Amino acid sequence: MKITVAGKLKEYSDGLTVKQLIEAEEVENPLYVTVTLNDEFVNSEDFDKTVINDGNVIEFLYFMGGGR
Repeated sequence: MKITVAGKLKEYSDGLTVKQLIEAEEVENPLYVTVTLNDEFVNSEDFDKTVINDGNVIEFLYFMGGGR
């Protein structure tokens, strides 16, 4: 299947879960990453059971603290 990951078209096997994608993409700090699947947030407790389908768009987001 072909999916878009962080703005890049990539090819992966069918049946891939969000958790498996995080591992395959070697995401830094996987415990602190927020994932969107087709512009919808995926709860971290659902990463291992959320299956990605052909044509899906996945983004990895990191929220940073800071301010004045």
